[in-house]
Amino acid sequence: MPTIARLPDLLISQIAAGEVVERPASVLKELLENSLDAGSTAIQVHLEEGGVKLIRITDDGCGIAKDELALALTRHATSKISTIDDLERVGTLGFRGEALASVASVARLTITSRERGAGHAWKLRGEPGAEPEPAALMAGTVVEMRDLYYNTPARRKFLKSESTEFAHCADAVKRLALTRPDVAISLTHNGRNLFQLAPADRARRIADILGDDFLGAARAVDAGAGGLSIGGFAIDPTRATDTKDGQFVFVNGRFVRDKIISHALREAYRDVLHGSRQPAVCLFVNIEPALVDVNVHPAKTEVRFRDSRAMHQFVFHAIQRTLAAPVQAATAPALIERGSADVDDSSSAVSRGFLSETQNRANPEYAPPLRHQGSLGVAEPAAAAYLAFARAAQQVAPASPAATFSFQPKFPVDRQSPAETAGTPTDSAGPPLGYALAQLHGIYILAQNARGLILIDMHAAHERILYEKLKTAFDHRQIATQSLLIPAVFSADPLDIAAVEEHADALADLGFQIAPLGPNQLGVRAVPALLQSGDPAALARSLIAELREHGITQLATAHRNELLATMACHGAVRARRQLTLPEMNALLRQMEETERAGQCNHGRPTWTELTMDQLDKLFLRGQ
Repeated sequence: MPTIARLPDLLISQIAAGEVVERPASVLKELLENSLDAGSTAIQVHLEEGGVKLIRITDDGCGIAKDELALALTRHATSKISTIDDLERVGTLGFRGEALASVASVARLTITSRERGAGHAWKLRGEPGAEPEPAALMAGTVVEMRDLYYNTPARRKFLKSESTEFAHCADAVKRLALTRPDVAISLTHNGRNLFQLAPADRARRIADILGDDFLGAARAVDAGAGGLSIGGFAIDPTRATDTKDGQFVFVNGRFVRDKIISHALREAYRDVLHGSRQPAVCLFVNIEPALVDVNVHPAKTEVRFRDSRAMHQFVFHAIQRTLAAPVQAATAPALIERGSADVDDSSSAVSRGFLSETQNRANPEYAPPLRHQGSLGVAEPAAAAYLAFARAAQQVAPASPAATFSFQPKFPVDRQSPAETAGTPTDSAGPPLGYALAQLHGIYILAQNARGLILIDMHAAHERILYEKLKTAFDHRQIATQSLLIPAVFSADPLDIAAVEEHADALADLGFQIAPLGPNQLGVRAVPALLQSGDPAALARSLIAELREHGITQLATAHRNELLATMACHGAVRARRQLTLPEMNALLRQMEETERAGQCNHGRPTWTELTMDQLDKLFLRGQ
């Protein structure tokens, strides 16, 4: 029968290398982490043949003493942890002491290092029985790996082409460069200098790595409480693309692929992304080391949070509040100053559904508007850390004070040439979306603000306004109803009638009064006041279909927002509908006070801006 025997040390090292050294990029990542842990301020990376032939890392860190060079190539030898308590509070990128030993077992490794204060440097080859020898080096450490998998040709066959392996190496360098903008990093491949990054602030480093386009299309994220914080940038939903690998998430400076955070991002973007577009982010999460376990995977790209639900809620609410910023927060530095309303009271704004706050207060069923803050959904006692995270999530974007507005038919714009206005500050007076000028083909609203021309998709914008109001009213059980003078009657099958009778209370909570008027007919007697301009029969049909498919239990959770979005879509102003100037301006003012007003319920943009400089460039003015 088989006997149990201890494996040779060489075989043990190569088994460990199979977990740590998957490809050249794995080696590069481990060596770069060692350089950063050593306190380096400048790192040079040299690659040949995609990192298979050569990886050389040169840094100016603290260096390694002569007596510790041989120990550094021994498995589980490290200067970063010494006790179990240290392992539970890891504050460095590396800590296992396996990387150098694993690399030395499958490649030709050489380390040259000069400890700070030492008379000269020492070099050690990663060969059995090798001894340190004097070397020339000003400071820091040079780690050189040659001929990866030279002694295991079977594994070398699994490597991809040179261009593919180099692409993985470049990604590894860029990820670590993102997390440490204070460190200068350069990359050379086959003698060609690809990039050289100088020390910079976080925004500049993100622009250097991910491009100015990403930074220009992203919104800043900043939230924190206690020992937890999150910062960085999240893509504006209207600028998102179909790229699936645009998420860079770092936890305590470590690049991770975490399912909890990824799910929180998807949920935060659920209402604002169109089609198959993906959320692109560059986020830096800092958390007390004791609250996260980094000793989960050999490659250290996976972590486990002590309170995963708390982390999910914190990230979700931080991103959601960032995306929910009203129009004025994104385009105007100051709050909108509005005087007393002088809109014509005889206009049909009320009957068309665009209700100003002053007009609403005359309605006996009016309830003060409440911003949709979202619910943390905590039904049971939570850990102290969770409560701190939740408080931070609620504090990310405080609601702006309500205000009234005054209508002006025109907004003054200085029509000087670009040369004449160069160097003068932009006039920021007036609302961010300006004042309406006209309708275009009954679909778009044309408006002008201090910067130029605004184009608004009136149906998409009104759809988002109604959706947010419906969510707020539903959360607070304050959906006002509007009785119909004449019931809207439509044909229905027996299953529809049964669904109405079964869910009568739920329909009432949503602001509907629907009752059977015959064996094959239903009548709508009341609808939500917010949707009074919509088609009552179409609204009722969509609602009954949702109730039949999902039932009231699921409707109140997973499918609630989908139903409210459908209701808002049916209730929003339709294309080809002629609006008066006061109605158009009322819509613009409500957009400025509505969260996520930049996207409709389906993730499409609701408005765009053409600045005077852009318009002048179109017509070659000043050239």
